[in-house]
Parts: sequence; C-alpha cells; structure tokens
Amino acid sequence: MNIATTYLKKQLSSEEFKYAFMEEKIKLDIEYQLEELKTDIQSDKNHEELIRKVDSIEQYVMFA
Repeated sequence: MNIATTYLKKQLSSEEFKYAFMEEKIKLDIEYQLEELKTDIQSDKNHEELIRKVDSIEQYVMFA
C-alpha cells in the first residue's frame, strides 16, 4: 500500500474530513455533468436527451 492510500484511509476516519471530502466530490461530479450538458447543448443534441441529462443532474442534487 502506498503512502497516499494510507494517509487517505487515516483521514477518512475523521468525520469532519469525510464530510468535506464527500461534499467536494459531489461538487466536482455536478460540475462535470454540467460541462457535459453544456457540450451537448452546443452540439445541438436532441431535446429528449438533454432533458434526460437535466433530470439526471436534478436527481443527483436531490439525493446528495
């Protein structure tokens, strides 16, 4: 096991770190999904596909 993995496991035992880590992961996931949606809009994807992606982001936000 490398040093980074050991350090991360140690940090994840802290509730404060775990919460901050998950919060940042959720932000990055949403940011990625929004960029993907923007690209799809710019490339004129069909409306049904765009709505599905918006619904997917909405569901992700509601359960995050």
